[in-house]
Amino acid sequence: MTDQIAFLGTGLMGSRMATRLLSAGYRLRVWNRSIEKAAPLAAKGASVAATPVEACRDVALTVMMLADAPAVRSVLFEQGAAGSLARGGLVIDMSSNAPPDAREHARRLAARGVAHLDAPVSGGPGGAEEGTLAIMVGGRDADFERAAPILRHLGRPTLVGPAGTGQLAKLCNQTIVALTIGAVAEALLLAKAGGADPAKVREAVAGGYADSPIMRVHGKRMVDRAFAPGGPSRLQLKDLRNILDSADAAGLRLPLASRVTELYESLVANGDGDLDHSALFLELERMNR
Repeated sequence: MTDQIAFLGTGLMGSRMATRLLSAGYRLRVWNRSIEKAAPLAAKGASVAATPVEACRDVALTVMMLADAPAVRSVLFEQGAAGSLARGGLVIDMSSNAPPDAREHARRLAARGVAHLDAPVSGGPGGAEEGTLAIMVGGRDADFERAAPILRHLGRPTLVGPAGTGQLAKLCNQTIVALTIGAVAEALLLAKAGGADPAKVREAVAGGYADSPIMRVHGKRMVDRAFAPGGPSRLQLKDLRNILDSADAAGLRLPLASRVTELYESLVANGDGDLDHSALFLELERMNR
């Protein structure tokens, strides 16, 4: 077993997270489906693997930052990365998946003698770059203690419960994010329709109860009509679908989340799935033409 860390998934978020770990002195073996997204990390000291199996071979710790549960399942169990992990190793999956997926991955890895934490994040590319991500962790106490020194270089890790509950906490986070984006978009549309300057309204509410990171960051995106991701709307929609599935499994009705899901469904269907999730503003504009 080596002291290297395997880092799988070096896209918009993963590349920034990997850079922070390299800067902290960790040795990384990185892999990405599109190899050109992993190549720049070589200049920062990482070794670039051609396959997930090569990246994970005999490492003690693997960090994953992939798009969704099918991607995680493919890399671990279909492409064979799980089979190359050393017994006694630990996988920290920082991708955003559904809680049942996280529990399944934990179970299948445990059968191979490998521990697992589900540790999705919130804070976007800026938080990844600055090391201020909110990290919501599900798993065993001992595995969390083992991972915590590494996770603290990326943000603020909190163990919230057993396997799958990190993903549940992320869904709670995404419920608040999506509904607040909708509220900010409606407020700025109302300001414009009533003759106020939306930029000045955003400025006026700063420091009051309506202020929030979403008002400050995504409200500015809406005012500036600058919708480059950030967090793509198609991934926000994926999270919203998982939110409703989790609510259904718990016997809950979430009418606000249901309506916002419908709006994101329409936004993506209209071809805007790759825009930032603040582009829900555009869908509300379309409804009001």
